[in-house]
Amino acid sequence: MTLDQLRIFVEVAQRQHLTQAASALFLSPSAVSSSIKALEERYGTALFHRIGRRIELSDAGLIFLIEAQRTLASARAAENTLSELGQMRRGTLAIHASQTIASYWLPRLLVQFSQTYPAIDLTLEVGNTDSVAQAILLGGADLGFIEGDIDEPSLAIEAVGEDQLVVVVAPDHPWSAGVPLAAADLVQAQWILRETGSGTRSAFEKALSDMGVPVAAMQVALSLPSNEAVRSAVMAGPFATAISELVVASHVQAGLLARAALVLPARGFSMLRHPERHRSRAALAFEELMNTKK
Repeated sequence: MTLDQLRIFVEVAQRQHLTQAASALFLSPSAVSSSIKALEERYGTALFHRIGRRIELSDAGLIFLIEAQRTLASARAAENTLSELGQMRRGTLAIHASQTIASYWLPRLLVQFSQTYPAIDLTLEVGNTDSVAQAILLGGADLGFIEGDIDEPSLAIEAVGEDQLVVVVAPDHPWSAGVPLAAADLVQAQWILRETGSGTRSAFEKALSDMGVPVAAMQVALSLPSNEAVRSAVMAGPFATAISELVVASHVQAGLLARAALVLPARGFSMLRHPERHRSRAALAFEELMNTKK
């Protein structure tokens, strides 16, 4: 078994699609398929179920995926350690971030880091708060950035910024007039929210609970996996949403959305890292750059 075989397996397992995995790895679909088949035949274990033109991880594949990710993380850590001996003339830095941070807070830091350390291979993977935390726990990322709070005692968590959630509606929605909102109004409204597991949704639901609003009674018409999808959907119908002010500021200013008269508490932006894993010089350099920009 080689590291290349593990990388191919992990990519296919995460995407559940041979062609997409091949494209991401810059390999042919036949090469990816042959690699998976060789693993299965060598160890006499089916890692995937073939269902028509689809593939799904088998039970054995699910177990092996965790070990494969850990092995690749260890190999990447070893490579980084050697690369650091070259005074950052080579190296990698893998960052995972939830959507709001990735789209509206991190880009300027990524650009400045790349300009300062052009030889470092910097990658960004975008997910939600839960997926970012899992990436750090499993060693798939050096640094993670999330919105809101997370209960994960195994991780080191550092506050790095702040964000304001706002409730917005379409201009013809009754709430656009700025009328004061009671708990009953919030429960009766139709909402479009980010998916479960996102920091935006978690922060909003916590704020509702703190106000005494029963979260279970909220009428959520749609849960969508991106800020931009939520924003577009609210603009198109009689819905409300809670979303970062960074995402909707220009649309409110242009009159495409209106802020409702509900004040939500600010939420924090946090950096995650694994305290038991080696902190690469690239990661330390990124943290130093970030701290100078606070």
